Amino acid sequence: MTLGLFGQTATQTIRGTVVDKESKFPLIGVNVILVEAEGELKGTVTDPEGVYVLENVPVGRRALEFSYLGYEKVLQGNIVVTSGKEVIVDAELEESAVEFGTEVIVTAQSQGDARNEMAPVSARQFSVEETDRYAGSRGDPGRMASNFAGVQGADDSRNDIVIRGNSPQGLLWRFEGVNIPNPNHFAISGTAGGPLTILNNKYLDNSDFFTGAFPAEFGNGIAGVFDLRMRNGNAKRHEVSAQLGFLGTELFAEGPLTREKKSSYLVSYRYSTLSLFSFLGIKVGTDAIPKYQDGAFRLNFPTKQGGSLALWGIGGRSRIEVIKSDLESPSELDNPDLYSESDRDQIFKSEMGVVGLTYTRPLNISSFFKATFSASTQFIKADHWKIIRHVENDRFVIDSLPLPRILSYGMRESKYSAYLSYNTKLSKLTTLKAGLNTDYFAFAYVDSFRTVLFNPEPEIGDWRVRWDTRGKNAVLLQPYIQLKHRIGEKFSILAGLTSLYFSLNDQSFSPVEPRLGLVYEPGPTQRISLGYGLHSQTLPPYIYFYGKETINRDPQEHNIDLGLYKSHQVVLSYDRSVGKGMRLKLEAYYQSLFNIPVEKKTSAFSLVNSGSGFSRLFPDTLVNTGKARNYGFEVTLERHFSGGYYFLFTGSLFDSKYRGSDGVLRNTTYNGRVALNGIFAREFTFAKGSALNTGIKLTYAGGRWRGEADREASDQNQEIIYIDQTTNSIQLRPYFRGDLKISYRWNRPKVLHEFSIDLVNLTNYQNLLYLTYVPDHPSGEPVQETYQLRFLPIFYYKLDFSL
Repeated sequence: MTLGLFGQTATQTIRGTVVDKESKFPLIGVNVILVEAEGELKGTVTDPEGVYVLENVPVGRRALEFSYLGYEKVLQGNIVVTSGKEVIVDAELEESAVEFGTEVIVTAQSQGDARNEMAPVSARQFSVEETDRYAGSRGDPGRMASNFAGVQGADDSRNDIVIRGNSPQGLLWRFEGVNIPNPNHFAISGTAGGPLTILNNKYLDNSDFFTGAFPAEFGNGIAGVFDLRMRNGNAKRHEVSAQLGFLGTELFAEGPLTREKKSSYLVSYRYSTLSLFSFLGIKVGTDAIPKYQDGAFRLNFPTKQGGSLALWGIGGRSRIEVIKSDLESPSELDNPDLYSESDRDQIFKSEMGVVGLTYTRPLNISSFFKATFSASTQFIKADHWKIIRHVENDRFVIDSLPLPRILSYGMRESKYSAYLSYNTKLSKLTTLKAGLNTDYFAFAYVDSFRTVLFNPEPEIGDWRVRWDTRGKNAVLLQPYIQLKHRIGEKFSILAGLTSLYFSLNDQSFSPVEPRLGLVYEPGPTQRISLGYGLHSQTLPPYIYFYGKETINRDPQEHNIDLGLYKSHQVVLSYDRSVGKGMRLKLEAYYQSLFNIPVEKKTSAFSLVNSGSGFSRLFPDTLVNTGKARNYGFEVTLERHFSGGYYFLFTGSLFDSKYRGSDGVLRNTTYNGRVALNGIFAREFTFAKGSALNTGIKLTYAGGRWRGEADREASDQNQEIIYIDQTTNSIQLRPYFRGDLKISYRWNRPKVLHEFSIDLVNLTNYQNLLYLTYVPDHPSGEPVQETYQLRFLPIFYYKLDFSL
């Protein structure tokens, strides 16, 4: 039912579904009002299936208010309405804690609050629009999240994120409820990031991001969680999006399969070679041309009684050939490659894919069931050929042809996963959620290598085997239960229990991990929260199977019995609305990490320092005796997009220390101690709803830590070898970067044209990344500094239209 119409030419339809937040049962008769709209008041109510439709909505940024008797209001702001595609806005309403007839002022749910009702602290909902709004984010959830308090990017060449000083490998990726492999191109074993994301924001729904003390349903993660959701395609109209840019060519389509049954499809495909950068002479960290492609699909079929069955999948593959043997002179080594070493030719490729089936169904007005079953695989392959050469008359001469192959590995991990979840409202004040996550792993790691030592002439060793895990498997089980109880309108208590069992060995079992949250809301604009959790995590699987290198026979595995490493986390949070559309959030935290793998022999090594970059980890015998601690204070000041502008300021002061098996207290690699982000965006609107958007981002962060290079050992091995006793005693220079984004939306009848350019590192500031060994460097000094990405312009043109 529509209450008013607009006379403006450039309009679009907003539609969606409104459900109860806990039971997911559709709500009938919810008032849906378009806020701050030009012209007449416009609103509607939901039908018996909880569906609403708002037609003839003017293009531009809009906001919707959802209100229903006995429920708290919800405000969905910053909805970008364009002429090219319909806008789907779903909402979840939470039942009010006050009795009917009681006079109470109920404010709208704060924008940015997590969708997960069991998260009292360190949680934030992020929208698809945010992944494009922030300058430098490139539509990447990982790079977008680095703008939040307590989160930093590990380096510009990859989207690994450091959360509160923890290793990036502590990040858990969830998609539709199941654990998924690293969803990035050119992924390295044991990492959670990569240079380019496989994910595409065109098919993502609003999702949650957690940075600590997360709810009991999230196990096997120490640092944080990306809980990603996939949206359904438009069940009413066929729509297409085409995009051409420096990062690839994309095609995206969605629409109804059968309008009568409200089933829908969604499909996307992206392909790129990054060859345009090479053609324009723009440096992306390597002279090689990375090639990659990725895609996704979702078929959704509504079932009886408000349920649905969805078949979905995401995946991608990538390949790069880095050829250094064709270099003609040492002068070509002035700018070291971010992705390879100068003394070898390399071919690297990676693949990742997940296919899943998700079934959801409200059981009754107070209960809800969801199940997801998936199969996934990740494959990483590399081959290296050693270049042995000398210089004559300032020209390279290769000493041995064909080049000797010195490394070859292929690492495949297959996984079958299940996620079962049951939600029920025991009363209007109490909600119970219970479920199970389980994964079955099959490992097939094969890795062999040959050493090359210079004494001073090169000596090539025999082939040695580091991994051969074909035929090995394991099961991971994580049951959980959690309860939320509201005590009146001001107090809430959240409690949960989870357990983690990994069948690879008897030490990987954590029988009880409590999670606790307390929330106090003294007024409609304030919230004070306390959260605690005991968290545990398995190691990257290849760590368990790594063995002492043996000649022409199976390696002797010496880490197979390693247990889980764990963390106690406490967070105190204060959240307050300050002025119209503004929000201030303060959080203080303390984390005590234990059972961290360190070397059995006395050394400074600890797994807390791993998990980023393109180098693999080859530890000696490890034991679970390491410790670490992180503590810090974070501030977030945010103004939600309204009145044509937006800003976000985040600041973090923190300290992150650890002890290896030598017992010395040291800085972790990621202990920058300070991180500051400032984002400002301005939108200028023109006739017929066209808009020019400008955004700027400034980032400052303390430098990472490294040790002192052992020159003699580095010369012998032709790579950087650090003196163990000096580990993380030298801090790199502070990191600084400024990004600028400019985009223009041009709305035409049923068509949207969008042009955008993202100027990354606008000032071309040189941020130090690490030291690298370049034996043939023209300066004669092989130990060289490698810098992060320089100025990088990223352009795209997008076309959205309806059929």
